[in-house]
Amino acid sequence: MRKRVYSIIEQGHGGDTISIVYDVLMLVAITASIIPLMFVEETTTFRSIEQITVSFFILDYILRWATADYRIGKRGWSFVLYPFTGWAIIDLLSILPGLQLMGKGFKIFRVTRLLRILRLFKFIRYSDKIKVLGKVVRKEKGVLLTVLGIAIFYVFLTALIMFNAEPHINPLTGNATFENFFDALYWATVTLTTVGYGDMIPVTDIGRFVSMLSSLFGVAVIALPSGVITASYLDELRSLKNENKAHINS
Repeated sequence: MRKRVYSIIEQGHGGDTISIVYDVLMLVAITASIIPLMFVEETTTFRSIEQITVSFFILDYILRWATADYRIGKRGWSFVLYPFTGWAIIDLLSILPGLQLMGKGFKIFRVTRLLRILRLFKFIRYSDKIKVLGKVVRKEKGVLLTVLGIAIFYVFLTALIMFNAEPHINPLTGNATFENFFDALYWATVTLTTVGYGDMIPVTDIGRFVSMLSSLFGVAVIALPSGVITASYLDELRSLKNENKAHINS
């Protein structure tokens, strides 16, 4: 019986209609639970949606905990280890904000609305394509970490140059171009990833020259990991497609 429950709550494949229906219901519940976050006011309808969706999440959490031995494979220890796994923590944190609506005794678990955003991560559990992307990131983590390190170093270097090159008093506004080093880091980051937002503008020739270099370098930094991820992602999709064909033929 528990094994059948495990096969249902796991992502549905093939002709397991019940498992696929369960996945669809969970996706609908996740989507519905996010809708109230798009509004400031809290209505009776939104509270009802929260109660219903949280009930689904609690049931899903209990079922996954009850079948943890099939997932983790360490017999009795699986039930002890499961609450400390990544997915279990995300599930629990996404449930806690809604517990305050299910009785006064749960008021102690009141947390911010931001925790409900964690429910979006539950989509990953039901998407093969997102799982493939995660596999690609793990596979290419060496390259991505190298690019990240280069970007961080360049942001820090650019911010340091700009903070010392720009005047403390901007002649155009009468204020400091960068009032503190954090402002310089903010400017360097948004310039590297985009072309700046115009809220901070260098006024010296050195500052403008560094700004041009930062914009050009940013294009290269963004393009390099994008190409690596795209190529590896396509390879993983082909492998997944071949595995599915082999599974169907067998």
